[in-house]
Amino acid sequence: MAGSGAPVAVVTGASRGIGRELARALAACGYAVELCARGTAALDEVVAELEASGGTARGHAVDVTDETAVETLVAAVLERHHRINLLVNNAGLIEPEAPIWEADVDRWWQVVTVNVLGPFLVSRAVARHMAAAGGGRIINLNSGSGGRDTPDLTAYNASKAALARITGGLHLAGGAHGIRAFDLAPGVIETDMTHSMKMHHGRTEWTSPQEVTDLALALASGDLDAWSGRLVRAGADTPASLRARAEEGLGDDDRRLRLHPWGADDPLA
Repeated sequence: MAGSGAPVAVVTGASRGIGRELARALAACGYAVELCARGTAALDEVVAELEASGGTARGHAVDVTDETAVETLVAAVLERHHRINLLVNNAGLIEPEAPIWEADVDRWWQVVTVNVLGPFLVSRAVARHMAAAGGGRIINLNSGSGGRDTPDLTAYNASKAALARITGGLHLAGGAHGIRAFDLAPGVIETDMTHSMKMHHGRTEWTSPQEVTDLALALASGDLDAWSGRLVRAGADTPASLRARAEEGLGDDDRRLRLHPWGADDPLA
């Protein structure tokens, strides 16, 4: 069981899917894990599972888009542990695939709200503490979809592009305070979300959960701090490949969302 000096991780959207896998991996690695989700039943199951395996865990029913609820969550974690070493912003939504003129307005905005306002509010509350405490790490579950256009997922893609800006801002503002922030794209994990997407109908090859958790644990450990402010992708990257690439040197724009000018004569260059 994680002792009183164990590192503390907060994981949002931790009751199922990728969040549940990340909570399991962190608990097994010795973290005291504070799990968040909107509902309590599935969350209680995860907490019970982690504790039965010797881990330290507690669940919180939290709407990450509710500022008061988020502030209450962070205060409760700090009261219990007096620190937060790691935040994993995993909670997220995707809309039904449709061209923008067929999109449901409320659902479209809900996706953007959960995927952007949620990480902003939780990061804001946690980073304030991390800056005062001398540092910490924030992992945002992102997607390659944030860097490209598709005809039928405009809310999801827009939200992931915005999330990359939150990660970049955390990296730039937090660096002097010991805060490191990363975008982690999980690849295509077999979850309820991916099974709901038309683009994945009939898919037989999936990114394994361990590929995601291996990267997350390496990011959390500080082993890949050279990648702060950048995106890494499970299924394409490994901790070893990322270490090797960082040793070769990273360009300013590598794995960052940027506008590419047409050449040196572009006035935006």
